[in-house]
Amino acid sequence: MKNKFIIIIIILIGIILSNCVGVSSKGIFGTGVSVALDPRTVGTQIDDSIMQKNLTARILVKDKKYLLTVKSKVLDGRIFLTGKVDDPEEKLQLTKLGWETKGVRSVRNDIKIKEEFNFKRSAKDILITSQLRTALILNKNIKATNYQIDTYNQKIYIYGIALTTEEKDLVISEANEIVDVKDVIASIILVEDLRIQKE
Repeated sequence: MKNKFIIIIIILIGIILSNCVGVSSKGIFGTGVSVALDPRTVGTQIDDSIMQKNLTARILVKDKKYLLTVKSKVLDGRIFLTGKVDDPEEKLQLTKLGWETKGVRSVRNDIKIKEEFNFKRSAKDILITSQLRTALILNKNIKATNYQIDTYNQKIYIYGIALTTEEKDLVISEANEIVDVKDVIASIILVEDLRIQKE
């Protein structure tokens, strides 16, 4: 009983902290990356925003159900896809849509094939995401608002921009320390690797 209470408290703290981050990070990335901390130039942010809207529109034209099941992010011309679809053919079609987007540099497709819904597993994924989000916010050496976290079947997917290699390693290290995590898939771009660096 005590363990359940602790888990509920951790989830609530994670949700509250996530909401706090969302308020301060309204920009091109929505709740993902703060414009104030975003190391991309305004031009690159605008290009990414245009690509994001183009890709999202084309995904929804294909099937409106993807609004709830598929997420996409564009970072410096690189497209990242996550979520769940019913069969492998859909995953391939979404990858193709990504590559057909004007200005794309690469496509990373981490979409999973749907399995039967499991409440216990879903609750565990939410707990893992909340724990990692909290850990990133509390670590003063990490710009938490520059990262998006998704967890599916206890596998953490992290997307974002790191100011240094040390910060990137810290984020991955924090993710690996979360209990019950099966794998950490990090798509973190370093500032120095951005197409156009901040002037």
